[in-house]
Amino acid sequence: MSQKKTGKGTVGLENIITTARRERELREKTYRERALKLFPHVCGKCGREFTGRKLKELTVHHRDHNHDNNPPDGSNWELLCNYCHDNEHSRYLDAEWYGAETPGGEQQVSSTHKPFEGLEALLKVKKPPLT
Repeated sequence: MSQKKTGKGTVGLENIITTARRERELREKTYRERALKLFPHVCGKCGREFTGRKLKELTVHHRDHNHDNNPPDGSNWELLCNYCHDNEHSRYLDAEWYGAETPGGEQQVSSTHKPFEGLEALLKVKKPPLT
Protein backbone atom coordinates (compact mmCIF):
# COMPACT_ATOMS: atom_id res chain seq x y z
CA MET A 1 0.00 0.00 0.00
CA SER A 2 1.81 3.12 -1.17
CA GLN A 3 1.00 6.64 -0.20
CA LYS A 4 1.20 9.55 -2.63
CA LYS A 5 3.69 12.15 -1.58
CA THR A 6 1.97 15.38 -2.42
CA GLY A 7 4.03 17.72 -0.33
CA LYS A 8 6.29 18.30 2.62
CA GLY A 9 3.51 17.37 5.08
CA THR A 10 3.34 13.73 4.04
CA VAL A 11 7.10 13.26 4.08
CA GLY A 12 7.32 14.98 7.47
CA LEU A 13 4.59 12.77 8.89
CA GLU A 14 6.31 9.63 7.61
CA ASN A 15 9.56 10.74 9.25
CA ILE A 16 7.79 11.33 12.56
CA ILE A 17 6.13 7.90 12.42
CA THR A 18 9.40 6.19 11.49
CA THR A 19 11.25 7.94 14.30
CA ALA A 20 8.53 7.08 16.85
CA ARG A 21 8.59 3.42 15.82
CA ARG A 22 12.38 3.25 16.01
CA GLU A 23 12.38 4.84 19.48
CA ARG A 24 9.66 2.45 20.67
CA GLU A 25 11.62 -0.56 19.41
CA LEU A 26 14.78 0.65 21.17
CA ARG A 27 12.87 1.29 24.41
CA GLU A 28 11.21 -2.14 24.22
CA LYS A 29 14.53 -3.81 23.58
CA THR A 30 16.10 -2.26 26.66
CA TYR A 31 13.32 -3.18 29.10
CA ARG A 32 12.92 -6.62 27.53
CA GLU A 33 16.61 -7.35 28.00
CA ARG A 34 16.43 -6.12 31.61
CA ALA A 35 13.32 -8.22 32.32
CA LEU A 36 14.95 -11.34 30.87
CA LYS A 37 17.92 -10.80 33.21
CA LEU A 38 15.70 -10.20 36.27
CA PHE A 39 13.11 -12.95 35.92
CA PRO A 40 13.19 -16.68 35.20
CA HIS A 41 12.23 -17.50 31.62
CA VAL A 42 8.80 -18.81 32.61
CA CYS A 43 5.35 -17.47 31.70
CA GLY A 44 3.82 -15.85 34.77
CA LYS A 45 0.34 -17.19 33.93
CA CYS A 46 0.60 -20.67 32.40
CA GLY A 47 4.03 -21.62 33.79
CA ARG A 48 5.57 -22.70 30.47
CA GLU A 49 9.35 -22.50 30.41
CA PHE A 50 11.14 -20.90 27.45
CA THR A 51 14.69 -21.57 26.33
CA GLY A 52 16.78 -21.12 23.20
CA ARG A 53 14.93 -20.02 20.09
CA LYS A 54 11.58 -20.26 21.89
CA LEU A 55 12.61 -17.36 24.15
CA LYS A 56 11.29 -14.93 21.51
CA GLU A 57 7.76 -16.13 22.40
CA LEU A 58 8.11 -14.66 25.89
CA THR A 59 6.97 -11.03 26.15
CA VAL A 60 7.14 -8.35 28.82
CA HIS A 61 3.72 -7.39 30.12
CA HIS A 62 3.26 -4.06 31.91
CA ARG A 63 0.97 -4.75 34.87
CA ASP A 64 -0.45 -1.22 34.88
CA HIS A 65 -0.67 -1.18 31.04
CA ASN A 66 1.59 1.90 30.94
CA HIS A 67 4.47 1.14 28.58
CA ASP A 68 6.37 4.20 29.78
CA ASN A 69 6.42 2.95 33.39
CA ASN A 70 9.64 0.93 33.44
CA PRO A 71 11.12 0.96 36.95
CA PRO A 72 14.66 -0.44 37.18
CA ASP A 73 13.57 -3.16 39.64
CA GLY A 74 11.00 -4.52 37.16
CA SER A 75 8.11 -4.18 39.61
CA ASN A 76 5.70 -3.21 36.80
CA TRP A 77 6.64 -6.15 34.56
CA GLU A 78 5.87 -9.80 34.27
CA LEU A 79 6.99 -12.22 31.59
CA LEU A 80 4.10 -13.80 29.69
CA CYS A 81 3.99 -16.06 26.66
CA ASN A 82 2.36 -14.60 23.55
CA TYR A 83 -0.92 -16.42 24.22
CA CYS A 84 -1.26 -15.34 27.85
CA HIS A 85 -0.20 -11.80 26.94
CA ASP A 86 -2.91 -11.54 24.28
CA ASN A 87 -5.44 -12.98 26.72
CA GLU A 88 -4.46 -10.48 29.41
CA HIS A 89 -4.90 -7.52 27.06
CA SER A 90 -8.21 -8.91 25.75
CA ARG A 91 -9.51 -9.17 29.31
CA TYR A 92 -8.42 -5.61 30.00
CA LEU A 93 -10.09 -4.28 26.84
CA ASP A 94 -13.29 -6.23 27.58
CA ALA A 95 -13.41 -4.72 31.06
CA GLU A 96 -13.00 -1.23 29.61
CA TRP A 97 -15.64 -1.86 26.96
CA TYR A 98 -18.26 -3.14 29.38
CA GLY A 99 -17.42 -0.64 32.09
CA ALA A 100 -16.51 -3.39 34.55
CA GLU A 101 -13.61 -3.38 36.93
CA THR A 102 -10.27 -4.36 35.54
CA PRO A 103 -9.58 -8.10 35.53
CA GLY A 104 -8.45 -9.44 38.85
CA GLY A 105 -10.61 -6.98 40.76
CA GLU A 106 -13.88 -7.70 42.52
CA GLN A 107 -16.43 -9.17 40.15
CA GLN A 108 -20.01 -7.96 40.29
CA VAL A 109 -22.81 -10.49 40.07
CA SER A 110 -24.62 -9.87 36.80
CA SER A 111 -27.48 -12.33 37.32
CA THR A 112 -30.07 -12.28 40.07
CA HIS A 113 -31.72 -15.58 39.11
CA LYS A 114 -31.34 -18.29 41.76
CA PRO A 115 -32.18 -21.64 40.17
CA PHE A 116 -31.97 -23.63 43.43
CA GLU A 117 -33.93 -21.21 45.57
CA GLY A 118 -36.31 -23.16 47.78
CA LEU A 119 -34.61 -26.51 47.11
CA GLU A 120 -33.57 -26.92 50.74
CA ALA A 121 -37.17 -26.68 51.87
CA LEU A 122 -38.24 -29.29 49.31
CA LEU A 123 -35.53 -31.69 50.48
CA LYS A 124 -36.64 -31.39 54.11
CA VAL A 125 -40.19 -32.56 53.38
CA LYS A 126 -40.86 -35.76 55.30
CA LYS A 127 -41.66 -38.71 53.10
CA PRO A 128 -43.84 -41.53 54.29
CA PRO A 129 -41.94 -44.72 55.09
CA LEU A 130 -41.79 -47.38 52.41
CA THR A 131 -43.94 -50.43 53.12
